[in-house]
Amino acid sequence: MEKIEIRIQHISENFLDIPLPEYATEGSSGLDLRAAVENEVIIPTGKVSLVPTNLRVEIPHGFEIQVRPRSGLAVKHGIGVLNSPGTIDSDYRGEVKVILFNFGEKDFVIKRGDRIAQMVLSKVYLADLKVTDDLNASQRGEGGFGHTGTK
Repeated sequence: MEKIEIRIQHISENFLDIPLPEYATEGSSGLDLRAAVENEVIIPTGKVSLVPTNLRVEIPHGFEIQVRPRSGLAVKHGIGVLNSPGTIDSDYRGEVKVILFNFGEKDFVIKRGDRIAQMVLSKVYLADLKVTDDLNASQRGEGGFGHTGTK
């Protein structure tokens, strides 16, 4: 696989004990992001929390980082990334934070250093919009939500 350099910076020295994002396995596409919290954060059921990572990144032009949920948190606790996938643009230099939502039936506790999401580097393509009076026909046509049915 091709490697793309992503520059990363800690914001505060108070969280240097928290590991940098890392791939869990050789085949992983996402780097695990960890919570940079002093004390436990509780996300009540049905509520949102913005969780800091204490990290800033410099992404090369032509790329983005997508912040995605961790499947284990989703299936075991009902925790998801609310704006999934969240997008970090190449020109953003603020702190990476994760918008977590508790879809579960119990309050969820986040501790310092917990893996809370994953980030995936993706290539960005720019759309070149062309105004036209007609579009090519397709088999689906104007069929909307649920049009293709279930099998």
